[in-house]
Amino acid sequence: MRIHKPVRPVGMAEIRREFMEQEPETKTLVFSRDLIRERVREIAKAVSEQFTGKEPVFIGILNGAVFFFGDLVRELTIPCRIDFIRAASYGAGTVSSGEIRFTKDIEIDIAGEPVIVVEDIIDTGRTLKRILRHVEKKGADPIHVCVLIDKRERREEEVPIDYSGFRVDRGFLVGYGLDCNERFRHLPDIYALD
Repeated sequence: MRIHKPVRPVGMAEIRREFMEQEPETKTLVFSRDLIRERVREIAKAVSEQFTGKEPVFIGILNGAVFFFGDLVRELTIPCRIDFIRAASYGAGTVSSGEIRFTKDIEIDIAGEPVIVVEDIIDTGRTLKRILRHVEKKGADPIHVCVLIDKRERREEEVPIDYSGFRVDRGFLVGYGLDCNERFRHLPDIYALD
């Protein structure tokens, strides 16, 4: 019989301290986990009220939206179905490459179904615009957009936003699913890299 060593619980203060010490970038707290939790609940309430008596399909955009998507769906008071899509446009940097390619497609039938596309952040708008066209071609009706952060700094394509958690003018944000070259997604708060 193997005896497993218990995992030592790590407090959030310790995680935050390690984060600040190990990473050379300067970071500024933008949205605390408590504020994020409050906004997610407010969005879930608004969505639940609008879709009472319906069963919308929630399409999460991987990878960044998984934290927001999971928290949002758990706060709903209506039934729903879920699926994911993945479209890459950043590569290994902080600026969109401009080239968008799908690496995972929607797998359930959404023809004639109300769909809510869930995204972590809208930056240039190009990726989301392409995803919305793709979802429309699959016959979803109607299509709504739910985004945690609407960032206006580099907007090139206007997209309709039905539900939004926060609006920021500029900055490169990390944490709560947002990353910089696949780092920092795990942080429970959202920071700006200065």
